[in-house]
Amino acid sequence: MFASIFSYRLTSVLVFYVTLLFFILVSPFLFIWKLVNTVGSCLRCKENMAGKVVLITGASSGLGEIMAYEYAKHGAYLAIISKRKPNSRLEQVAHRARELGSPDVLFMFADVTKVDECRMFMDETIKHFGRLDHLVCNAGIGRVYCINSDVTKFSQVIDTNFWGSVYPTHFAIPHLMKTKGKIIVNSSLGGVMSTPGGAFYNASKAALISFYETLRFEVSPTITITILTLGFIQTKFITTEYFRNVAGPRLSKNLSDVLLTMEAEACAVVDGIRKGATSITEPRFWKTVVMNKFFFPQAHYSLFNYYSFLVKT
Repeated sequence: MFASIFSYRLTSVLVFYVTLLFFILVSPFLFIWKLVNTVGSCLRCKENMAGKVVLITGASSGLGEIMAYEYAKHGAYLAIISKRKPNSRLEQVAHRARELGSPDVLFMFADVTKVDECRMFMDETIKHFGRLDHLVCNAGIGRVYCINSDVTKFSQVIDTNFWGSVYPTHFAIPHLMKTKGKIIVNSSLGGVMSTPGGAFYNASKAALISFYETLRFEVSPTITITILTLGFIQTKFITTEYFRNVAGPRLSKNLSDVLLTMEAEACAVVDGIRKGATSITEPRFWKTVVMNKFFFPQAHYSLFNYYSFLVKT
């Protein structure tokens, strides 16, 4: 028995270090391969969006609004979705998108956590435009969590961030199969990194990444799936004001005051989507932080533990 345990552990250690050595040896070739692919993507032709139909959830503000404008500039028809709220700007977004060049914009209020409403806005989009080319799953919410929180208050985070993307995807797939379209899912760097106070938010985003990477086996290459893992974008989503209106712990400072953030307009993901990218990380320097987590987990923990003061219970 002890001999078998020793043999297993020895084999496990040997396999780990042999694999690590292999990656070290081939890393120069992997770097060259990545460089060639990067150059190739710069030269790749962009999809012509004129006359194509794009459905965007969570389109009344933030990244969803910016993406609607970017698609509009390229002549795409738009179906934009947002939850009905007293201060919703969805109609203004539709008006602005038309001004920027979209031939027609259909806007609808719906709750993406309700499967029947997702079926409804998908059916209405097909009825109105007759086709679907891009589905952008962007709807999402954030909540800060700590161990003293009421754990029952966080189901909405999972429902919105995970099921709010899965439901529209389910109803869109038959239509995207016909047009050889694209699914774009707005995950987050929180899905691959651990950050203080982000337990449920990060879990919902990690679930998205896992779901859509698995879905690729079923729908690729007919449907292209693009997973967005974006850093901190300067929207209301990272402000103390946003968290003041939700249950649970809050932020003590705006994240933009203590972390590197970028303007939503600078997050040029639509060009990458049009080139057929399967994953987009912006800003790109965050890729090195992700690598740091896997190769030096203690350093990663120490780095983000420093920002624990941002969570105010």
